[in-house]
Amino acid sequence: MVFEIMITKEKKTDIIKKFQASAKDVGSSPIQVAMLTQRIREISDHMKTHKKDYASQVGLLKLVSQRRSLLAYIKKHDLDGYGKLIKELDLRK
Repeated sequence: MVFEIMITKEKKTDIIKKFQASAKDVGSSPIQVAMLTQRIREISDHMKTHKKDYASQVGLLKLVSQRRSLLAYIKKHDLDGYGKLIKELDLRK
């Protein structure tokens, strides 16, 4: 059985409102990083209780890799925004 963890619609709209640069911004890099961070945290909690769920483990590693790539892009193009995003999401860097 593969356990799928999804972000609720309410959480998604809260994240978008918090990280959007303009009123119509719904998919910029900071928003994508915030959404990935939320999913990573949920899957990490799931992995604490289901240690042998290797399908979720592989998915978690893919999400971490994707977030890392997006953070590298943000760091390259907007260093101030990168620092602010890292602090706001409470990520180690």
